[in-house]
Amino acid sequence: MAEVLVLVEHDNGVVKKVTGELLTAARALGEPSAVVLGAAGSAATASARLAEFGAEKIYAGESADIDGYVVAPKAEVLARLVRDLAPAAVLVAATSEGKEVAGRLAVKTESGLLTDVTSIDADGTAGQTIFAGGMLVKSRVRTGTPIYAVRPNAITAVPATGAASRQDIEVSVSDSARAATVTERVVEARGSRPELAEASIVVSGGRGVGSADNFKIIESLADSLGAAVGASRAATDSGFYPHQFQVGQTGKTVSPQLYVACGISGAIQHRAGMQTSKTIVAVNKDPEAPIFELADFGIVGDLFAVVPQATDEINRRKA
Repeated sequence: MAEVLVLVEHDNGVVKKVTGELLTAARALGEPSAVVLGAAGSAATASARLAEFGAEKIYAGESADIDGYVVAPKAEVLARLVRDLAPAAVLVAATSEGKEVAGRLAVKTESGLLTDVTSIDADGTAGQTIFAGGMLVKSRVRTGTPIYAVRPNAITAVPATGAASRQDIEVSVSDSARAATVTERVVEARGSRPELAEASIVVSGGRGVGSADNFKIIESLADSLGAAVGASRAATDSGFYPHQFQVGQTGKTVSPQLYVACGISGAIQHRAGMQTSKTIVAVNKDPEAPIFELADFGIVGDLFAVVPQATDEINRRKA
């Protein structure tokens, strides 16, 4: 069976949710092999999780040359693997870093690249959403080794036991790849809420929330549900909530079991980032708001009356 390389998204060896999705998608094309690039010890930490989602091999590239520089070394090491192994395909996450790695890899290997992929068929045909999720197209790579940048949360991760046999690879990068150096890492303070891109429940607020102070009622509802907090671009641009919590075409893509949209009109740019949610609940005082076209359940009402009542009732039932 043909080998398919999957670039592992991880944080010091702690595997991110999207990697399970990539390994699941890779199984449609052949035998998944995980590529772990990072600091020493990353592969050992990641191995159990990678085996859980079907990685038959783990190519471990652990070096300060990977950990101390930005993006370019990863692309060079991955390109060398592609030349040596001639895999059936390469899958990366369509994150900001993943897409840059994919672009550099495509140039280095003279291969075709498909971005924002939402599905992959056994014949290599990929589904992609375009025009902010307004259309679905089918595409195939016809040159070189197909490279797929898969949108996080687009594919459901399905466990499948793999051997996860480790093979260390040499990390040797050019001087040009060392041009951009990591000078400092700052750990972002996190509360008890789940990470937005990986949460099973997301509560988002939009322009209708009105102010940063009013976002406390969105946070309260999220906390009662054990949910992550999101925001529309209108809310983040207005300074109501930090930009890293933006959901939408230019923000994060989420696909939780439950998505609650409060005071969000439902512009196509926002819908592109959350329309694959399993159940969507919308609260908006405008009965003509586009979000109701997408919602499974809609409440036409003032969010400042509806949301606190919902929070109180959820907390009462939990008591």
